[in-house]
Amino acid sequence: MTHGTDSMDSPVYGTFGNGSGRSPEPEPQYSLKMFGEVVKTFRKRARLTQEQFAPLVGYSPETVASVEQGRRLPPPDFAERADSILDAFGVILAAAKHLTRRKGLASWFRQWAELELSALSLYTYECRLIPGLLQTAAYARTLFADQLPPLADEQIEAQLAARLERQRLLRDRPNTAFSFILEEHLFLRDLGGEEVTRELLDHILDLSELRNVNIQIMPLVLHHHAGLDGPMQLLETPDHQWFGYLEGQKYGQFVSDPGVISALQMRCANMRSQALSLDDSKSLMRRMRGAR
Repeated sequence: MTHGTDSMDSPVYGTFGNGSGRSPEPEPQYSLKMFGEVVKTFRKRARLTQEQFAPLVGYSPETVASVEQGRRLPPPDFAERADSILDAFGVILAAAKHLTRRKGLASWFRQWAELELSALSLYTYECRLIPGLLQTAAYARTLFADQLPPLADEQIEAQLAARLERQRLLRDRPNTAFSFILEEHLFLRDLGGEEVTRELLDHILDLSELRNVNIQIMPLVLHHHAGLDGPMQLLETPDHQWFGYLEGQKYGQFVSDPGVISALQMRCANMRSQALSLDDSKSLMRRMRGAR
């Protein structure tokens, strides 16, 4: 497994071992629960409830609860803010240094997943499968069960738990703009069977009602298409830097070069104009749902 990107200042591409995200074995959970206990202890010492502490640290009570329970990696600035607000003598910051592993997420994906936690906007185009943030448990389980080489049951459960936890971003980050462009054929494939697809359509239609989530369908028949080079993700950080992520069969590429980012943004903008409108996309999904 190679790591061509060790920081945000890498030149053009950083390559992560197995970019498909569907075959690397997840790394075990080490210190998330311990970090959560440290935060909870200092919060209680300060006589603050989770609801009182959340606005002070700048995150929702649900996020604070998830961190304290060891169910998620804290956002990048969480430890520094918490340590200062709770007057923790640097203990929380010291504990955060050991949060290098995340249950159910392989190391190649961790850098991108951490950026997602504080992103201002996230754009995704997919032509192979429904993106992880939009999957149902049944759809995701089908993907994991179909992996080759096969995964053990405990590996499937770990990856499924990590995927479902990551999906909390859509509701925990109401000020983050999520935009998805999905190919129509992803639903026509009926991956997992008609019932799985029916549930998937219901789920995505529900998510499309969130104010911070836009979902567009790229029609099956289209004379011009700006995304023929494959799937892509674009992300804007709080300091307005843009990064990209490209995924293949065995390797994922983290992109930071401004010229490459500009090209990806141009393609994404064209695809948003080529895809069906938000309302027409919902209508198409409802028709596909009714046909099952």
